[in-house]
Amino acid sequence: MKIYKYIVIIAIFTLTYQVKAQQIKKVLFLGNSYTQVNNLPQLVHDIAKSRGDSLFFDSNTPGGCTLQQHSTNSTSLSKINSNNWDYVVLQEQSQLPSFSPSQVQTDVLPYADTLNNKIKANDSCTTTIFYMTWGRQNGDASNCATYPPICTYSGMQQRLRDSYLLMGQMFGAEVCPGGVAWKRVRDTHPTMSLYQPDESHPTTIGSYLIACTFYASIFHKSPIGASAPSGVTLIDALILQQIADSMVFDSLIVWGIDTSTVNANFTYNNSGSLQIQFNNNSANATSYFWDFGDGTTSSATSPNHTFPVSNVYNVMLIAKRNCDADTTYQQINLSLGINENQNNNNDIFIYPVPAKDYITINGNITTKEQNIKYSLYNSQGILLNTKLISGKSTIDVSNLPAGIYCLKFYQNNIAIKNIRFIKI
Repeated sequence: MKIYKYIVIIAIFTLTYQVKAQQIKKVLFLGNSYTQVNNLPQLVHDIAKSRGDSLFFDSNTPGGCTLQQHSTNSTSLSKINSNNWDYVVLQEQSQLPSFSPSQVQTDVLPYADTLNNKIKANDSCTTTIFYMTWGRQNGDASNCATYPPICTYSGMQQRLRDSYLLMGQMFGAEVCPGGVAWKRVRDTHPTMSLYQPDESHPTTIGSYLIACTFYASIFHKSPIGASAPSGVTLIDALILQQIADSMVFDSLIVWGIDTSTVNANFTYNNSGSLQIQFNNNSANATSYFWDFGDGTTSSATSPNHTFPVSNVYNVMLIAKRNCDADTTYQQINLSLGINENQNNNNDIFIYPVPAKDYITINGNITTKEQNIKYSLYNSQGILLNTKLISGKSTIDVSNLPAGIYCLKFYQNNIAIKNIRFIKI
């Protein structure tokens, strides 16, 4: 599972909880009209935006398209390979997963497996989500004689639930429990209009319910308080948000959703010397990357580090577990009573933020003799670029994927400032 918990730092190191909690997710939706009607991806985007998060999405949703067709569809395959997605959503044709287990074994599971493998081949950190849909309003009359369990809504819904959970378990994927939330609304608020007149496709209310369920499944945050589209009253929106919230978070293990995230944290013991003992207090991490701000790094859990000279150092810790990572910084003042005014470039700043094509660096950078350089890192701590700078400088970020990045500034190979920014 891929969860990036980012800390957005704009020229400072202390942030509010609200900024720290912001998330950016990249999601590809592959399905058919159940995803296309009412533009479900856009509804999820709008909910995320209203909750302070960002969703960048793409989709391919031809009417009636099956997973088998997606598995050979050039557009679908091209879109899978077009980005390092956080999630790829797979929605099967609305009836197929409700058929008999033997037919699902033949007509659904092999193609779900094929697509999941293609998703992982593009990026092993991408999480596949199977989009559990809902039973038709009065069952599947067209296939009732062939397979009686789907003659009723409840029978069809149960088969859909079983098949989507099987796919999640077989392929190590997550399941968005849209159909389960749909059933709860039918059971508790029967006057709500979820179905269009065809007794199959969703109304705006139905799509909004599913969008709330997706937001909770992807961002691991409650949709309660989110905005609602035209056609959904505030009262109905709150009911749908509450149901989506409870259906997702009351059964996380069932849906295969892991909400445990890496939290980077450390303390240190300063005994008045250049030697510092770091105490790693990170949660849910299995590996670590330290940058001590003096040009040296470490992968130890709780390193003991000796700094070269008295100075103010910006120490960075990246804690990782598989594809999950978190970054934290602390500023350590090792003045030792010596007045060394080497940190005189703290008024360096960048703009615009967020950035789209270019980042401009400006501030107290006037001569090459200052020997100031920047290093650009992605959210995983991987160095992308480094350059000596003098005066106002520009960085081309147009080819970088959307996400959060860090600019580290050095003077004479000693870190003097870190600035993180969002690339949109």
